[in-house]
Amino acid sequence: MRIAMIGTGYVGLVSGVCLSDFGHTVTCVDTDAAKIDRLRAGQVPIYEPGLDQLMVRNAEAGRLRFTTDLAEALEGADAAFIAVGTPSRRGDGQADLSYVMAAARDVARLAHDGLVIVVKSTVPVGTNARVAAEIAATAPDLSFDIVSNPEFLREGAAIEDFMKPDRVVFGCKSERAAGVMRDIYRPLFLRSFPIVETDLESAEMIKYAANAFLATKITFINEIAALCERIGADVREVSRGIGLDGRIGPKFLHAGPGYGGSCFPKDTRALARTAQEVGIPLQIVEAVIGSNETAKRRAVEKIFELCDDSVANKTIAVLGVTFKPGTDDMREAPALTIVPALIGAGAHVRVVDPKGRVEGAALLPSVTWEDDAYAAAADADAVVLLTEWNAFRALDLARLAAGMRTRRFADLRNVYPIDALRAAGFDRIVGVGRPGYGQRDDAIVLAAE
Repeated sequence: MRIAMIGTGYVGLVSGVCLSDFGHTVTCVDTDAAKIDRLRAGQVPIYEPGLDQLMVRNAEAGRLRFTTDLAEALEGADAAFIAVGTPSRRGDGQADLSYVMAAARDVARLAHDGLVIVVKSTVPVGTNARVAAEIAATAPDLSFDIVSNPEFLREGAAIEDFMKPDRVVFGCKSERAAGVMRDIYRPLFLRSFPIVETDLESAEMIKYAANAFLATKITFINEIAALCERIGADVREVSRGIGLDGRIGPKFLHAGPGYGGSCFPKDTRALARTAQEVGIPLQIVEAVIGSNETAKRRAVEKIFELCDDSVANKTIAVLGVTFKPGTDDMREAPALTIVPALIGAGAHVRVVDPKGRVEGAALLPSVTWEDDAYAAAADADAVVLLTEWNAFRALDLARLAAGMRTRRFADLRNVYPIDALRAAGFDRIVGVGRPGYGQRDDAIVLAAE
């Protein structure tokens, strides 16, 4: 198949590269000429493990090209994927569809009859019908099909998710379009990965419902963690106990400082807004959005309590600021709430993150960046483990503690056993949902007993 991929952001680039690895001829299009030049030179503008090698291999094989010329990309194409951004719109939280609609109009002006136009961007229910109407209005004589093909990629594991998906979902109205999609995903059909063929609106809703449900699981366990702190239970044991129930499952049951990233925050807001517009408020989703903000504020409070209620003129070492490990993505990361709160209260913040510095330098301009955890912790008053990168999972805790002014550790991802932190010399420790936290004396130190 010949495929045009419009947009070389996270979804577009990963999808285009992986489809070329299926054996298709893929041309990725972007209006950013500097980005296209970098891609042609084999430079990946995002961090995604393995993507650079896969991209270079398929480009060298002649299956993958990059251009700013949409007409060139559409020439002879069987399908055109729209994979542009849909950020939250200011004011109401709904998805901003201006980039999608602009791409649809551009495609309409240059498309040939029979083109299958696939919306890969995450869009609210009803958007694909709007896209079809926009294309028809722009090119009344054009014969085309619209397909909704949402993505389910985890940052940091996107290639595996594309190549070995839990499911592929596409919605369309014609058998011809369905046939083109089956051909595009034939390698996955042949390996018996689940394929869900449905209508446009259901495909759109599947994406939003999935993300809202996962955000709900994260928020639920964070609320349970807060309760565990008050009653002496350990949220790690609770998570394990409920996660063994096959109806619940263990994933997304790790308590922490709240969710972030490119999907969950904007998709929950967009879904809630869509529901409000049609008069069916989603009370659970709306509560999830509010509770997630509470989880971030609770993380700030933990750090303040760890530091005797004041961080003024204290040095805080923050380990990890991306919204999750395995990515350089800072979008709506809890760090963007927590770190500014510390700085605003007078703290001197040092940050170390394996991949977050490029984005983080602009988003967190008042911090000092360090190359490793030990440099960040030198003469610090407290260490905050905020993103559980592998580099922070096997620290020499004794060495870390030995270099600090006061030995205090906020483990906001529950990475380390309390006994190990104590044995290393930390005398004040807080976690998330672990026994003893929430009492106002030296019981801030999490009691193992």
